[in-house]
Order: sequence, then structure tokens, then C-alpha cells
Amino acid sequence: MKKQKNLGILFIILSAFSFAWMSTFVRLAGDLPSVQKSFFRNIVAVFVALITLLRSKEKVKMGEGNLKYLILRATFGTIGILGNFYAIDHLVLSDANMLNKMSPFFVILFSYLILKEELTIQQGLFVVGAFLGSLFIIKPTFANANLTASLAGLLGGICAGAAYSMVRVLGKRGCNSSLVVFFFSAFSCVVTFPMMMLDFEPMTIKQLLCLLGAGVAATCGQFSITAAYFHAPAKEISVYDYSQIIFTAIIGFFLFHQVPDAYSILGYAIICAMAVLMFLYNNGKPPFKKHLTEEK
Repeated sequence: MKKQKNLGILFIILSAFSFAWMSTFVRLAGDLPSVQKSFFRNIVAVFVALITLLRSKEKVKMGEGNLKYLILRATFGTIGILGNFYAIDHLVLSDANMLNKMSPFFVILFSYLILKEELTIQQGLFVVGAFLGSLFIIKPTFANANLTASLAGLLGGICAGAAYSMVRVLGKRGCNSSLVVFFFSAFSCVVTFPMMMLDFEPMTIKQLLCLLGAGVAATCGQFSITAAYFHAPAKEISVYDYSQIIFTAIIGFFLFHQVPDAYSILGYAIICAMAVLMFLYNNGKPPFKKHLTEEK
């Protein structure tokens, strides 16, 4: 059991590392429309997921009544990527990624609203605390020249949370996981292709390679995080996903000479603290052990 958990931790850290490089490649691609970046990021995942489906020995099942949930997952996921990519292009890299990491807290909120799962007072406080932390990163004043990008990054995190909630619905309804990845990637490509062609920017070989690199990194991240949750429960390893902020901060400093300001660092600390408290709460560890015992 411990070996499985350690493998889960290793895979989720590998996923965080991969998504950090996805963000880096998106930034290195330069001044291209976010829609165009999103298309090339997803086209790689389409082919990899399709090959996985074709080579799978298991019968691919969509399940009755799951199409609407697949469409909702893909819609929220596409909006989430566009918001995240816009933020990556205009913010300090670690700021953009931290706003995207608000998604686990919104998963809890949407799970309560959509799946009618229990939301305890403690969980509600963690969500509120994380949102307050995000305000230190967003700095919601008209004096903040990057306010639009910050709000886009937060919207990306919110939509990612909604998308992951749909994944939970599909999982409970027996939908094939590889099909979920393929449907989302293909849907996103179909939606973004006409918008991309309306505002297509010619690319250099370097830009094309960067976008394909982003697609490869994102695909590695998706498969790694799937493997992580296959080996261990989310409540035991999800906090390690925040290692992505460390990776992006290091990469941002050395490649782009980016240094987060004091308010952003405070926001990181608050959000990470809420994530750790949520991790301790979900695992029934002190100071929440007694409370959970009483609930049972």
C-alpha cells in the first residue's frame, strides 16, 4: 500500500513538472493568439488519446446519458485553457499557474452544487481562504495593469474546477477515461479551429516547435496525473500537485527573469496553506482527527 502511495506521489510530481513546462513552452511561443496556442496544445493530445483508445484492450464505453456531461466537461475545459494561456502570456508565470491551481477548491464547490456532495463548514472556510489568497495575486484595482489577465487566470481556474467536477460525474457513471481525454481534446480543437483561422498569425519554426512542445508536455501531464490517481486516492496525494508552483517559479526566474512581488508571494502562501489544511482535513489528521471521528 505504501509503495502504491509513493508511486502516486511520484506520478503527480511528474505531472506538475510536465504542466510547468507546458506553461513555459506556451510563454516561449511568443505573441500568438491564445486560441491558436490552445489548438496546437490540444492537437497533440488528440492523436495520443486516439492511439491509446485504438490500442486499448478494454471496450470503450460512453455510457447512456453521458454525452451532455462530456460536452460540459469539454466546454468548461476549453474555456479554462484559454483563460490560463491568456494569463500565462501576460502575467508572471508562477502567478498564472497559482491562479489555475484554484481549481481544486472550485471542484469542492461545484461538487456541492452539482453532485450534491457534502460541503462541511471547514471545507467552505478553506475555499473562502483560498479565494482571499487569490486576491493578493490578482490585486483587483484599476491601478493593476494586468487586471484583465489576472481575472482571465482566475476564470481559467474556476472553469477547470467545473470541468474536473464533470469528470467526477463521468467517472461515477462508468465512462471510459481515455474517451473523456479524447473527447475533450477533439472538442477543443474543433471549437478553436475556426476562431484560430479568423485571426491566424503566421508562425516561425521555433514558435511551432514550442507549441508542439507544449502539447507533448500537457499530454505527459495528463497521463501522469491519471496514473497518480490510479495508484493512490486524491485526498492522499493532491497536495503534491502544488509543487508545480515551485517548478514554474524556478523556470520563470531563470528563463524570463521573473520575480513575483510580495503580495503575490503572500497569496501563494495563503493558497498553499489552505491546500495543506484541506489535505490534513481529508485524511483525518491533527488538528481535524477528533472532529472526523465524532462525525463518523
